[in-house]
Amino acid sequence: MKTLGFACTAVNAPLAPYSFERRAPRANDVVMEILYCGVCHSDLHWARNDWGWTVFPAIPGHEIVGRVIEVGAEVTKFRIGDHVGVGCMVDSCQSCDQCRKGEEQLCREGNTGTYGGIDRVTKEPTLGGYSKHLVVREEFVLQMPDGLDLAKAAPLLCAGITTYSPLKTWNVGAGSRVGVIGLGGLGHMAVKLAAGMGAHVTVLSRTPDKAQDAQALGANALLLSSDEEAVAKAANSFDLIIDTVPVKHDLDLYIPLLDVDGTLVIVGQVGPVAEMSTVPLILGRRRVAGSPIGGIRETQEMLEFCAEKNILPDCEMIRMDEINRAFERMDRSDVRYRFVIDMASLKAD
Repeated sequence: MKTLGFACTAVNAPLAPYSFERRAPRANDVVMEILYCGVCHSDLHWARNDWGWTVFPAIPGHEIVGRVIEVGAEVTKFRIGDHVGVGCMVDSCQSCDQCRKGEEQLCREGNTGTYGGIDRVTKEPTLGGYSKHLVVREEFVLQMPDGLDLAKAAPLLCAGITTYSPLKTWNVGAGSRVGVIGLGGLGHMAVKLAAGMGAHVTVLSRTPDKAQDAQALGANALLLSSDEEAVAKAANSFDLIIDTVPVKHDLDLYIPLLDVDGTLVIVGQVGPVAEMSTVPLILGRRRVAGSPIGGIRETQEMLEFCAEKNILPDCEMIRMDEINRAFERMDRSDVRYRFVIDMASLKAD
């Protein structure tokens, strides 16, 4: 089907209107009109080829909320008119041990990304949600719960599940002591979700100016990581630390803050971190782990949890033609805390 998106055609090229063909729907596909698309830091990395494997032309966007406009003959879960979501993946092998237990993000063959992946049938590169329409395999479409504000919900499909999944994996609940490093798109969701689960939440910040925001988001405290005395007093005080910083950084400061058997989970930086000492890991039986997004079942669970608790990201709505300016602002952390594109603003000339 013919549709319109915003694409970058080369490294450092601005995103611009781009007409293209979505693949023909298959019997198990859902076709959706995209209503809203969140702007993830990964979109910026992809557009700039920061990871070295971008395929151009590139259409980013993997925080997608839309309306079903067509379903294939074998589709059973969705009907025309349903409000649905799509996150970071649109397919997987569906047969390996990870897929069978609902962990499609860990597919042994590799899941198919919403953008930057390769369609398992056509072998064409996948193109993301900065566009008017999307064609997706039914198993990777999510039902948007009643009562969830669709205009704000899109970032839940990446920022939400990226932070929800480790909180669930490490059994966060009432009485858990959770630290959050970074108060951006991922970090502010980690605070809201951990607080919603009943945890005592502390934001770890280099500067004190985040204290008011942290409290408004549901945090119980702010630990100033530049205050050596305060950091020393906070040793052994966290069960889990969610590290949302998206660039190379030093972990040595944070590991001693973990209690025995505590875990620091990296969800932000995709790539190298600074060299670190193993001494606090060994002496405190502490761990450093990584976590991607969650599986489809867990993502649906997260959406239901957010609807029940009225947890939504703090969003700034933009038009599609404002995306390059939004990228510039996001690069300097000038957004509280997530941009969302109103796709109604994308119109053919």
